Amino acid sequence: MEMLSWLAEQKIAEAMARGEFDHLPGKGKPLKVEDLSGVPEDLRMAYKLMKNAGYVPEEVQLQQEMVRLADLLAACQDGPEKQALKKRLTEQQLRLNLLMSERGLSANPAFRQYEEAIRRKLE
Repeated sequence: MEMLSWLAEQKIAEAMARGEFDHLPGKGKPLKVEDLSGVPEDLRMAYKLMKNAGYVPEEVQLQQEMVRLADLLAACQDGPEKQALKKRLTEQQLRLNLLMSERGLSANPAFRQYEEAIRRKLE
């Protein structure tokens, strides 16, 4: 294993000497620190890889849609349209609850905190 580490270090040093890292995006800027404290340690690398690949888990998509619907609902004045938005929001909430219980995530404190925030926003 030490041989692989040494070889990797040599390749990096050679690339640096050739200037291959001189014009990378974000050079000279601080790194963005991501808070992954809500993700179990054994899943953090997988979540990071999925995020970098542009994959968004279904529960996150549902949560984003619910926030969008809640914002629309708050701005809506039309009665029938407001009812349709409420129905769609309820459907999304039920779907999210089902998905989270299937995956055993409904007991997650972050999920419960998010649910509370949505409830307060709707009141």
